[in-house]
Amino acid sequence: MYKRVLLKISGEALGGAGGVGIDPAMVEHVVNQIIEIHDRGVEVAVVMGGGNFWRGRQGINMERVTADQMGMLATIMNGLALQDAIEKKNVPTRLQTALSIPSVAEPFILRKALRHFEMGRVVLFACGTGNPYFSTDTGAALRAAEIGADVLLMAKNVDAVYDSDPKKNPAARRFDRISYLDVINLRLAHMDTTAITTCMENDIPIITFDLAGEGNIVRAAMGEKIGTYIGNFA
Repeated sequence: MYKRVLLKISGEALGGAGGVGIDPAMVEHVVNQIIEIHDRGVEVAVVMGGGNFWRGRQGINMERVTADQMGMLATIMNGLALQDAIEKKNVPTRLQTALSIPSVAEPFILRKALRHFEMGRVVLFACGTGNPYFSTDTGAALRAAEIGADVLLMAKNVDAVYDSDPKKNPAARRFDRISYLDVINLRLAHMDTTAITTCMENDIPIITFDLAGEGNIVRAAMGEKIGTYIGNFA
């Protein structure tokens, strides 16, 4: 069992089968597991993507900075949804944002986040790094390093890292374990390179797995073998 975990949830996963909006059943699925690992004594931080509301330019001739800022705002909506669902089950939370929006959430302050863990709260981080040109995967890696997380749990809509898209290529090779450098050198499009290198430089292992699987978040947090383990291997 890990002592402190950072769980990254993709926005599309929160959208359920359609990948759009917020699927109440998926939120319940996620929240029940967050509460279970919290009740087992694991300190939990969560980073949300925003792809269920907004992803990139979406085919529109829009400035990259503007599009990325819209994506950051989308993560706040997901954070508020998770916060509401968790607190309805009597577990305290705090939502912190990299963009200043004090009427809705706290600004990200590391010392406050660490104090929230001491007080037994689940901490939700929104807006990625707060900067355009950086993905929420990179935001998750950055926050994991800052809070001293033991592991970065990447809950995706695919069950592991493959050498190609398993939905398009039935012969795609599945990796149970792989090094950070191999992910980069093989150009595996599972996470962006900045996120991988941030974890590599700070020796933060990554476990990537299918969010939809029953109990997968709990299994990953408890240290069970699941999905793909990305780390430093001799």
